[in-house]
Amino acid sequence: MDFTLKIMGSGSAMPVVERNQSAQVLEVRGRSFLIDCGEGTQRQMVRFGVSPMKIDSIFISHIHGDHVFGLLGLLSTMGMKARTAPLNVFGPNALKSMLNYFSAFYGAGFPFEIKFTPVSAKKPEVVFETKSLEISAFPLNHGIECYGYLFREKEPEMNIRKEALEKYGFTLSEIGALKRGEDLVRPAGPDEGATFMNGFVRHSGTDSDLLIPNSEAAYKPWEPRSYAYCSDTAPFPEEALWVSGTDLLYHETTYPQDMADQAEKRHHSTTMQAAALARDAGVKKLVIGHYSSRCPDPKIFLKECRSVFPETFAADDGDTFDISQISYGKN
Repeated sequence: MDFTLKIMGSGSAMPVVERNQSAQVLEVRGRSFLIDCGEGTQRQMVRFGVSPMKIDSIFISHIHGDHVFGLLGLLSTMGMKARTAPLNVFGPNALKSMLNYFSAFYGAGFPFEIKFTPVSAKKPEVVFETKSLEISAFPLNHGIECYGYLFREKEPEMNIRKEALEKYGFTLSEIGALKRGEDLVRPAGPDEGATFMNGFVRHSGTDSDLLIPNSEAAYKPWEPRSYAYCSDTAPFPEEALWVSGTDLLYHETTYPQDMADQAEKRHHSTTMQAAALARDAGVKKLVIGHYSSRCPDPKIFLKECRSVFPETFAADDGDTFDISQISYGKN
C-alpha cells in the first residue's frame, strides 16, 4: 500500500547548481501523480528513476515559470515514447493557453489526449478521485491565482473479525452493514428458517433485541493517509484548518526568518511561519523546500523550523518520503 513522495526539485525561481525547480511525484497504490513541473523536471525523473509513462495526472499550483516551464518538454517526451493513455492535467485556467499553444504547434498526430480541468476554488473542493483516493484543491495566498492540493485516502471498508463470524454467523446483508461501519441489531424472538453459515439457529427466542457493536464484529484494516502540498503562499488564516491533521505537509520556506520582509513582499513564507502553521494544524510531519537561491544551505531553514516544529525535514532533490510509515531516513 505505497504512499510515497519523491522530490524532483526543491528550489525556487532562480536556478542553482545543487537543486532543480519545483516538482514532486506522489505515488499512491500504484498510481503516480506529478505535482508542479519546473524546468528540467523530465531530466530529474530520468535521474531518479521515475517513468514519465506512469504519470496518471498532473497538478499545477500556478503559472509562475519555476512551476510550469518543464511541462511542455515532458508532454513532448511522453508523445515520443508513444504514450496512448489519456493524461489528466489540473491547474489554474490560465494554464489552458499554454496547453493550447503546445497543441497548436506540436499536437499534430499526438498519440494521447490531454484532458485539462481548470481549477477554481475559494475553499477546498474535490477536483479528482479514484476508488481509494480523493484529491482536493484549495486557494493559496500568492498574489496570483495559486492552489494547494490535498491528497487523502478514502475510508476503507471494515474487515469482519473471524471470531465474530464464527460466533454469530452473519448473513450477507449483515456483512454488508458491518463493512459500512454499522452496528447490528437482531430483533428479539425466533426467526424460523434463518440459519447461521455454520448451521446454528439465528435467534434464541429471547425477549430483547441483540445489539452487536461494529467494534466487536469488525475492524478498520488501515488508517487513511494524507498529504498536503502548499507552494507558493504567504500565511493566511484558513490554511491551518484546510491542512489540519495531515500525515505529511509540504510547505514552502522560500526565506529564513531574517528575510521576512522579502517574504511579505513576494507573497511567500518564512521558516518560522511554515513551522508555526504545521504546529497549529496538528500535522504529523513537515517537509520544507522552495529555498531562495540567496540561501542555498537547507540546514539554515531546518534549524529555524525545528525550533518551532521539531518534526521538520528539509527536502533535497532525489529525496523519498514514505508516508506509509511516516519514517524518513534523513536530516
